[in-house]
Amino acid sequence: MKITDLLQENSIKLNAVSNNKEEALNQIINLISQTGNIANKEEYKKVVLNREKQGTTGIGEGIAIPHGKTNAVKKASLAAMVIPNGVDFESLDNQKVNLMFLIAAPETKENIHLEVLSRLSALLMYEKFREKLKTAKTPKEFINYIDEAEKAKYGEEKVVDELISDTAQTELKNTDKGNYEILCITACPTGIAHTYMAAEALEKAGKETKHKIKVETQGQSGVKNHLTREEIENAKAIIVAADTNVDLSRFNGKKLIKTRVADGIHKPKELIERALSEDAPIYHSSENEGDSNFNQDEKMGLGRNIYRHLMSGVTHMLPFVVGGGILIAISFLLDNYEINPAGFGSNTPLAAFFNTIGNSAFSFMLTILAGYIALSIADRPGLAAGFVGGAVALSGVTIQSLKDPTVTTVSSGFLGALLAGFIAGYIIILLKKIFKVIPKSLEGIKTILLYPVFGILLTGFAVMLINPFIGMINTGLNNFLNNMGGVNKVILGVILGGMMSVDLGGPVNKAAYTFGTGMLSQGHYDIMAAVMAGGMVAPLVIALLATIFPKKLDQKDRSSALLNYVLGLSFISEGAIPFASSDPLRVLPACIIGSAVAGGLSMLFKCTLMAPHGGIFVIGIVGNALMYIVSIAAGAVVGALILAALKKNGNKQEQK
Repeated sequence: MKITDLLQENSIKLNAVSNNKEEALNQIINLISQTGNIANKEEYKKVVLNREKQGTTGIGEGIAIPHGKTNAVKKASLAAMVIPNGVDFESLDNQKVNLMFLIAAPETKENIHLEVLSRLSALLMYEKFREKLKTAKTPKEFINYIDEAEKAKYGEEKVVDELISDTAQTELKNTDKGNYEILCITACPTGIAHTYMAAEALEKAGKETKHKIKVETQGQSGVKNHLTREEIENAKAIIVAADTNVDLSRFNGKKLIKTRVADGIHKPKELIERALSEDAPIYHSSENEGDSNFNQDEKMGLGRNIYRHLMSGVTHMLPFVVGGGILIAISFLLDNYEINPAGFGSNTPLAAFFNTIGNSAFSFMLTILAGYIALSIADRPGLAAGFVGGAVALSGVTIQSLKDPTVTTVSSGFLGALLAGFIAGYIIILLKKIFKVIPKSLEGIKTILLYPVFGILLTGFAVMLINPFIGMINTGLNNFLNNMGGVNKVILGVILGGMMSVDLGGPVNKAAYTFGTGMLSQGHYDIMAAVMAGGMVAPLVIALLATIFPKKLDQKDRSSALLNYVLGLSFISEGAIPFASSDPLRVLPACIIGSAVAGGLSMLFKCTLMAPHGGIFVIGIVGNALMYIVSIAAGAVVGALILAALKKNGNKQEQK
């Protein structure tokens, strides 16, 4: 499908004016809705905004390509907007965006938007093409420029078209087969725009520097332009420009440069020069197995690295916690307490069925946490050591308990598993450095034998050494939480609830949420209840404001605000982000106070929750459900009243 097949004259706006990113997105979403191909504009807008939360679609060079795929789209469509004065879009290169394209795709298997996005990203790498679009006098002229460029780039003709060529020597497309000097891989976390932008930049730089280059893209629609074994054998060097883990084992013994996808976009010639230099590093798969994160540790601060590795573990752990926790909670709903209070949850066959499966899933949470933290640090060799470290932490086994079986073991719990993951990961990193002395002829033995044996052994030993101390801390924390009086519990609920709205899905929000899920394994279900109550409030504050005080928002904001009823009740705090971004000094304090009220009341009423997610959909397994609803409602009302007091009528009046 061609780009111009999706673009209509009425979905193009030239000489647009936007004061901020949110305003620009609203304008272009309204523009694409005029095509008649959007069944539900608000639902589509939600998808587009959620994509922006994953990372900006401002890809640099004054370009932004927001996009969304949803059932709210009836037919794949494209909108375009030229903003002569530019708008801050939080782009990768910090430049203002002058040229915006919005892609709308239906929820089908074809991934039409990805194909269009890859084509569009490639064309937009050419400066002359961008300038022609920005100076177009009419929408029809705008479409004609795209049509000419697309035919030149992807048509059958092999001539150079000055429309998209920056130099007389630049070819349209490298169609050569056979030997390539340099092979490249590009990949970004979402596998969409940046992947293809980097690919095009590298191909273009190769043509300009007279080097034969082939680029494999690992995008959301799969691997394209796959590098063959023969091509790898004949290549002089490899360039990997990616922000995700890429399997590098096939490049063993080759010169290999590893870097960020942004460098592939902005520094392609420099990467080519480095890859072909005499001092380019040689990649050895067993030696560098854990380096597929592209040495991000060197580019990030300590705190950011710890957060990144921790979130990797938590992300993989959550399905086990969510699934297991909900099934366990269901077992209690289906059971009869009076049959056997001690065996509550398993007294009836049906209850026992849910309880057994739920506990089986739940029992993996700490080992999964540790294993995937280690995987994030050291890649695949770290996984086995991390799993074992988490299991040892869970068991509470110590060196002393092995000597004397009468010694009581205390599980290190969530904190122990967390530390075990980091210990395992960095032990594997240390082993890689130590085993560098092994001859290359024995490289394969490292991954198969040495890393598993020594990694598991040393990790297990290290965790046994720290278990007594972490067990004491864990026991102390449990005793502290168990002995907390009513007032202190309420204070804890206030703090955790408020944290959920500080950055609405950011590090502070995630810290509170991670603490809540960790406490589930210790049986502190009231903490998880307070955390989820706090997380539900922020979107509800926005929705209530639009309902009770409609004049406080513009018409377009009122429409999107009402969607936050669904998001808030579903425990999706991020629904409030667009409103917080446009007015943080008013929205955030109101939401934080409202969330703090909800968390505090949840603790005051002794509400409990065994599942770490679900919102209103798990209300049936909430302890003291009625007062839990009251707590959330009270927090939302308080937050809405505060926000109403802080805001003036409508954004336009505020600006005046």
